[in-house]
Amino acid sequence: MVLGAGLAGARLAARLGPDAVLMGEEPHAPYNRVLLTDVLAGRYGPELITLPEPAPGTYLRTRAVRVDRADRVVQCEDGSRVPYETLVLATGANPVLPPLRGLFAPGATELPGGVHAFRTMADCLALREAAREGTRAVVVGGGLLGVCAARALADRGVQVVLAQQGDRLMERQLDPDASELVHRHLTALGVEVHTECRVRGVRQTDGAVRSVELADGYVLDTDLTVLACGVRPRTGLARAAGLDVRRGVVVDDHLRTSDPHIRAIGDCAEHAGQTRCLAAPALDQADALAAALTSPDPESDEAVRPYSGTRSLTRLTLPHREHPLDIAAFGDPETRPDDDVVRLTDATRGTYRKVVVRGDRLVGGVLLGELTAVGALARAWESDEPLPDDGSPLLHLLTHDGGH
Repeated sequence: MVLGAGLAGARLAARLGPDAVLMGEEPHAPYNRVLLTDVLAGRYGPELITLPEPAPGTYLRTRAVRVDRADRVVQCEDGSRVPYETLVLATGANPVLPPLRGLFAPGATELPGGVHAFRTMADCLALREAAREGTRAVVVGGGLLGVCAARALADRGVQVVLAQQGDRLMERQLDPDASELVHRHLTALGVEVHTECRVRGVRQTDGAVRSVELADGYVLDTDLTVLACGVRPRTGLARAAGLDVRRGVVVDDHLRTSDPHIRAIGDCAEHAGQTRCLAAPALDQADALAAALTSPDPESDEAVRPYSGTRSLTRLTLPHREHPLDIAAFGDPETRPDDDVVRLTDATRGTYRKVVVRGDRLVGGVLLGELTAVGALARAWESDEPLPDDGSPLLHLLTHDGGH
């Protein structure tokens, strides 16, 4: 039984076929969460990002409220009890709600009117309905999700202010030069970007947030406030069941939890001390676990190759009719004193390429604008093998497109 119908859970259930029961609590069919910003922008309808429908009778649309490990039963909100031989937790992650002054009235647990998280299809559709041309929005958080949300809202004609507490946008993926190019791209499209800008609180009028207060006392009027402050692994069921939980549900190289009958994959899982909360690791874990569970001896450590982690590449496009911006980032773009670094910038074409080599290994890179070389770079990085010693391996990789 697979608990959670996000990317990881749906992928695993599809790999296992009719023998797997998939349980999801959202009212929508399983969908590709990565494409929610395209739905928000209006480029796709919700039906276009749905995942393959589970086989008839293998999809339960209800919420699990308790895992009974002794009887190997999942108790559900609708009163049903679903037995399992092997349970897979793919419960995903929850959006982080920052401790903003005035966000919650005393005793309230729901977000007030005008405030939206951006994690589920319901969040996306509610935000899309509210995002009318000419409305004002403040996006709190300038990471990957915040940048994409701001861009999508701007596509809908919304007047967007993006408030980022850090000193640059997408600081986990991009170096300062690349981040500055993203900053300029958003600004050119009408998004007002503020870095090193901490949001202190919100002010409500008649149960809806109508202004956002910054730490310096400046107040922004708003119709919509979007919280894009990251995610936190969803571990409540696992913790209540007594499983080993740190930041996420702790799993070994075979994606087993502290209970041999329970596995965990995706955003909720913590492997080798890391909770990645990204699509690529979630899908890789689903594939690895499917191979293990369908092997002749699924309990044998030698049955299949263990999961050793995912070296994931972030790739996205910020669309625009005339000036779309393609971005790819992988590994560690920050440099150390002994690193070899090569940058190629073409201001006329709006392209930027940077790779970082540590010793004889490619350890990170950032490309904006022209991504022809990203395939060769990603293969060199993912292989983690010594670069060819031909005198100019870095320049060769950066100009893999023939220098065009």
